[in-house]
Amino acid sequence: MSGNNEAALVLEDGRVFRGTAYGAVGETLGEAVFCTAMTGYQETLTDPSYHRQIVVATAPQIGNTGWNDEDDESGKIWVAGYAVRDPARRASNWRATRTLPDELDRQHIVGIAGIDTRAVVRHLRTRGSMKAGIFSGDAVAATVDELVAKVNGQQSMLGADLAEEVSTDGLYTIEPTGDHRFTVVAVDLGIKTNTPRMFAERGIRVHVVPSGTSFDQIQELKPNGVFLSNGPGDPATQDGAVELTRGILGAGLPLFGICFGNQILGRALGRGTYKMKFGHRGINIPVVEHGTGRISITAQNHGFALEGEQGEQFDTPFGKAEVSHVCANDGTVEGVRLVDGRAFSVQYHPEAAAGPHDAAYLFDRFAGLMEGA
Repeated sequence: MSGNNEAALVLEDGRVFRGTAYGAVGETLGEAVFCTAMTGYQETLTDPSYHRQIVVATAPQIGNTGWNDEDDESGKIWVAGYAVRDPARRASNWRATRTLPDELDRQHIVGIAGIDTRAVVRHLRTRGSMKAGIFSGDAVAATVDELVAKVNGQQSMLGADLAEEVSTDGLYTIEPTGDHRFTVVAVDLGIKTNTPRMFAERGIRVHVVPSGTSFDQIQELKPNGVFLSNGPGDPATQDGAVELTRGILGAGLPLFGICFGNQILGRALGRGTYKMKFGHRGINIPVVEHGTGRISITAQNHGFALEGEQGEQFDTPFGKAEVSHVCANDGTVEGVRLVDGRAFSVQYHPEAAAGPHDAAYLFDRFAGLMEGA
């Protein structure tokens, strides 16, 4: 490891933010995005939906609660890099077993600290999420032109097929807490740990299967319903998952999707997707449900969205569908459903790890749908 503690966050348009190394020393490339959550950095860093992204934390102080062995949302840190303003000088929480920078270093995650994250976020809000890199140690000695060239040489998130890279290698099962009520097959496109836990609390056995699982393989598990998880990358690349979803819809199985799963269901119903300017990432984003007017404060992490407008109804091969939810801030589609109710999805994260619990009722709604099937 180099004795040089300098680090630089370099954006594709040539903007450079200089600070100090945080976590591992070296270089990393990814898409620069920002997260507005004030808490839950451990859950954020271990969320597979952040695969190949450099996350800029808008909360000024990060690391104060350290790192523990209970709050991971997957088996590893998935972010490509981490940028913070004011790293905590010490971890102070009874559950902490080590510090955040120690864990970043242990998992070889290159980060940067001491930069003006407000300026970075304003830049990304104005110009949009963009290719970026963090360079520290010997890597930061290169010229700015050389660093910018490295940044621009990486693959764009537009067109990136990443779900298979984060999906499970094989089937595993989470047993229900208490009496068994239903069995759900969860297609792992980047699933978070708390999602099967939320099902289990409702008496639901969850078979988590790889992203490439066929409809015939799902049928062999005799599920009462199918769940499409969150995940990273461009939903336009997921033709296989879309065809799988169409098979599920054609068979009349109850279906529930979140985040990436919302985009997959939307595509299966004939809607297009697009890359957002800077996306929604945080745990404080308001969503309006069209049919009830209910407003939920939600956890979100997405840079792509479905085309459509609030309350819009449209015909599909599986019956009439509608845009069921929109973001109160900007009108982005936040949910779709078949009007007959047997399939629905939301763009946000009702498992809320971390985040508010406003949307936990959606797991009960899915259980009710399976009960009536």
